[in-house]
Amino acid sequence: MTALPPLDELNAFLAAHEKADAFTLIFTDLCGVQRGKMLRRSEMEAAYRDGRFMPGSIMSLDVTGTDVEETGLVWEDGDADRIARPVAGSLVPAPWESDEAAQFIVRMTEHDGSPSICDPRNVLERVVQRFDEISLKPVAAIELEFYLFDLESAVAGRPVPPKALNGAGRPQHFQAYYLSDLDDFGPFLRDVYKAAEAQGLPARTLISEYAPGQMEIVLQHQPDALKAADQAIMFKRLVKAVALKHGMIAAFMAKPYSDFSGSGMHVHVSLENGEGANAFADADPKGNPLMRHAIGGLKATMAECMGLWAPNANSYRRFRAKSYAPVSATWGVNNRTVSLRVPAGAAETRHIEHRIAGADANPYLALAGVLAGIHHGITKELDPGAAVEGNGYDLPSEPFPLNWFRANEVLRKSAFARSYFGDFLVETFCTIKEAEADRFFAEPTPLDFDFYLRSV
Repeated sequence: MTALPPLDELNAFLAAHEKADAFTLIFTDLCGVQRGKMLRRSEMEAAYRDGRFMPGSIMSLDVTGTDVEETGLVWEDGDADRIARPVAGSLVPAPWESDEAAQFIVRMTEHDGSPSICDPRNVLERVVQRFDEISLKPVAAIELEFYLFDLESAVAGRPVPPKALNGAGRPQHFQAYYLSDLDDFGPFLRDVYKAAEAQGLPARTLISEYAPGQMEIVLQHQPDALKAADQAIMFKRLVKAVALKHGMIAAFMAKPYSDFSGSGMHVHVSLENGEGANAFADADPKGNPLMRHAIGGLKATMAECMGLWAPNANSYRRFRAKSYAPVSATWGVNNRTVSLRVPAGAAETRHIEHRIAGADANPYLALAGVLAGIHHGITKELDPGAAVEGNGYDLPSEPFPLNWFRANEVLRKSAFARSYFGDFLVETFCTIKEAEADRFFAEPTPLDFDFYLRSV
């Protein structure tokens, strides 16, 4: 049975936060949506000791929260409860709400204590454990890009950039690394950093990205890959909540504007050896054989994991040539036109930047897909081929699925995905996404009428 988080962690938190009396329990479903409930202070000891019951159907919802009955996780077992158990180290204040508010992440288990198969955090944990076989440990960091929108326009379905918080108007242009944007939204950004510090999140470099209202904040790498994904989950919640406090909506959609760049989730990964050193470290920027095998595995399995990295209809609007989003299975050194980038830096910092996933992807599943590809490449000693020199968009290369239906089809048929994530997980995820796609494309949009109302 998996060990429970120690009660002394809870007791230490309660002692340090005497006013805390509203604790949000956070479960991240397969679609990456955060769900849960709020507990009172008096309920917390039992939650940490015994866990909390949650309906099993919470693991079979689509992105809108609709039950996907075809998964077999709704009526077949009477929507039986599973047990949500707190994740050690995840109990933190939620300072944007009040000094009474706190939150913690949970993982789902069966009644015998075994991990629930369709909890995405458990999926990532299983992949991480595979690295014990080769005496290596994944080190990961997740970068998230997001857009800020005017609240009223976003709610109305016609989002525009928000007015600057200092009264300087709205951002309108491509202005990468524009310092004025940081000044214009300074109050929001300062509150993000304060909240991140209160939660122990290692929020580091902030940049204004390549579109009006688009930002990126880098989370420092973690020697615990599960913790890196937990921090991405916490950070997304934090950014959204703080933006609302400032009258804005923060969105992690992959492609909210047709004319501006999309938002990615860049996953940075290296491997630590038994001595605690970077196993990818090498004076050659193209890496040592171990790193090249890892890149080979990521290239070889890229198509099979696209459904995880681009899980929504909107995800596929992001993949356009010369848009800073990749469109094929390529790799290169210090090159942002490829899918797998080896950033510039000293030998001891050598790592892989995986640039395919959108900001809308589930961080647990996105990282699981990256690590599975790396493990596969290392164990099979796969060759990545030559690194791309120059503009990767102009070179012939192997494309990956660039539409939702095809990506789900490839994932469902993938023996590789089933071997790392499990048959039931793959079937459940694909069933959810196929049902969601069917509902999405059945609904006429304003664009249908713009294109076809009078012309056909």
